[in-house]
Amino acid sequence: MRDLIERALAEDLGDGDLTTRAVVPANARANATVVAKAGGVLAGVDIAEGVFRHVDSGIAIERRAADGDVLDPGREILRVEGSAASILAAERVALNFLGRLSGVASLTARYVAAVEGTGARILDTRKTTPGMRELEKAAVVAGGGTSHRHGLYDAILVKENHVRIAGGVREAARRALISAPDGVTVEVEVESLAELEEALEAGIERVLLDNVGPDDLRAAVRLASGRSQLEASGGITLENVRAVAETGVDFISIGALTHSAPALDVSLLFKPE
Repeated sequence: MRDLIERALAEDLGDGDLTTRAVVPANARANATVVAKAGGVLAGVDIAEGVFRHVDSGIAIERRAADGDVLDPGREILRVEGSAASILAAERVALNFLGRLSGVASLTARYVAAVEGTGARILDTRKTTPGMRELEKAAVVAGGGTSHRHGLYDAILVKENHVRIAGGVREAARRALISAPDGVTVEVEVESLAELEEALEAGIERVLLDNVGPDDLRAAVRLASGRSQLEASGGITLENVRAVAETGVDFISIGALTHSAPALDVSLLFKPE
């Protein structure tokens, strides 16, 4: 997080804040409040606070909300007090992180609400902003979602290109199971019920069905009959996610949670002296 903060501040500040140097007295102090301008779910409080502290360790910060809180418009998130110049230097970077991550949490919460009562869990993907994966996945969790594998190193997910190179689902599954370290999940993507049967016969614990319609998903659930967990992905929207969940799949993975979430509108306001 520190490296990310340093790079973000360097990108924004460069050699210094020219506007503040020109307008704000060097000894000026200020009280300010970070507020939500729209409703949503909060995420990113740690890194937002970290930005202020990195700019100036003398800034006093009071948290008024926590990750996972449901925000109404106007809800206070942080109160900050200290050097006006320091607060202004940190403002945009802190708000960018807070808005971006709260947007991810807010969109996730909408998907989670849409499948409530079905038993299906909403998963994120690796379609994250480079350098921000850990933060964006934490935001998904703050919104009520479940984090999928973090990267290529902590789980085995055999996708269609792996299958093609290996010579089929059966052979790809065999190789994956033989090579998997202890405790590592093995998941295989399939494109048909016949391939699903191959994966089930191989003993795969989770199967990914990509871009499969509700009718075929229901058939897959019947075929699996509890022998494997099933994950649906591809083309999932807020309009159709309920129908997908009602097929009986265990997981629904949605890349849009991180690659297309609109930022939550947040603002920092100085209090009048």
